[in-house]
Amino acid sequence: MDRSWFHRERLSYLVLSLLLPGRGSTFTINCTGFGQNGLYTTALDSVFERKAFRPVINYSIPTIVNISFTVSAILDVVWDNPFISWNPEECEGISKISVATKNLWLPDIFITEFMDVDKTPKGLKAFISNEGRIRYKKPMKVVSICNLNIFYFPFDQQNCTLTFSSFLYTVEYISLGMEKEVWEITDTSQDIIQTHGEWELLGINKATPKKSVGTNLYDQIIFYVAIRRRPKLYIMNLLVPSSFLVTIDALSFYLPAGSENRAPFKITLLLGYNVFLLMMNDLLPASGTPLISVYFALCLSLMVLSLLETIFISYLLHLATTQPPPVPRWLHFLLLHCTNPRTCCPAVPQKGNTGLDHLPGVKEPMELVGKLPGPRETELNGCPGSTRAQQEDKAQKQHLVSLWVQFSHMMDTWLFCLYLLFLATSIVTVIILWNT
Repeated sequence: MDRSWFHRERLSYLVLSLLLPGRGSTFTINCTGFGQNGLYTTALDSVFERKAFRPVINYSIPTIVNISFTVSAILDVVWDNPFISWNPEECEGISKISVATKNLWLPDIFITEFMDVDKTPKGLKAFISNEGRIRYKKPMKVVSICNLNIFYFPFDQQNCTLTFSSFLYTVEYISLGMEKEVWEITDTSQDIIQTHGEWELLGINKATPKKSVGTNLYDQIIFYVAIRRRPKLYIMNLLVPSSFLVTIDALSFYLPAGSENRAPFKITLLLGYNVFLLMMNDLLPASGTPLISVYFALCLSLMVLSLLETIFISYLLHLATTQPPPVPRWLHFLLLHCTNPRTCCPAVPQKGNTGLDHLPGVKEPMELVGKLPGPRETELNGCPGSTRAQQEDKAQKQHLVSLWVQFSHMMDTWLFCLYLLFLATSIVTVIILWNT
């Protein structure tokens, strides 16, 4: 009973001697025979016994912990242990040794934005210098919260933050500092990132505000990491194929509107574009609506509109060749306005020129309704039953067919110009976003 009480009193005295100011003392390693036998296993036992406590001689003085990192996920933590020192001249010139981290006191530095389980490998080593400076390099994969703005994907630039702080120790016990300057961290990270990855490091900035939690004040260092996505992969796999399909669809306007191959060709392109979007869906961001999604939606809308316009024109030309309906006044005025040489409307057939051998092709009105015989031809062919009223009716029908053909030609031309405007705008937008 008395013996157990003695051990409890001795343990309490040991703990208090480590915590009270000015009661600790440095521990000098006896490294005689380093060159022949290496470091004795018991040389650092006195230091290892103190690993549960912050290594300071005066407990009222905070431990300065310097941190550094690279974007390749290596956290570099440096601090001093005043209980460790040796003379390199007496130790065969050895000025640095490696020790298992499980035997040392480690500062509880963590990243506030960290959102995953720490998967740092076990059994890591730390290097200790003869002056008691400990350097611990911790490889870690950081899955952090980052407020992403993906509107300009794949030409987006993101600004993420990495906040380093102590979980337990307040500013009275741990003071955070920089092991390297920010420009050194940036240069090292840029050299590493240039060799792999889809992101380009633009720069790193830092801030050192204090964090107040209740009555406690914690030291922290905030790094602002600016990165930019490399867009070549997405341009070659998303934008270029989509632009090719839209361009081919625009060139399909050169097919005659009355052709039986024009509508099936556009349907095939539309189906191919939908398959392309399904295959490339994994390359798009899982959340949000980037600008490239709006581009794809506009491309799909144009192709659907082009198909609907082709179906309408085919129906209109078929109706005009069988029983042409009367032309509304507003449409007649529009055709007269657009066929006026002084206006800047698309090229619609002028007087005396149907323009059907130009963009986009439709058949001649004479081919659609057949060649109408003139009065003299009627007499020579022996058709005395033909009257002037019948000739006027045929001429009026030919005029109506000509107007509907002009209207079809005008719709094709306007939609073709809309395609050209959309493609030109898309190319200019891509160039601007890529260079800014």
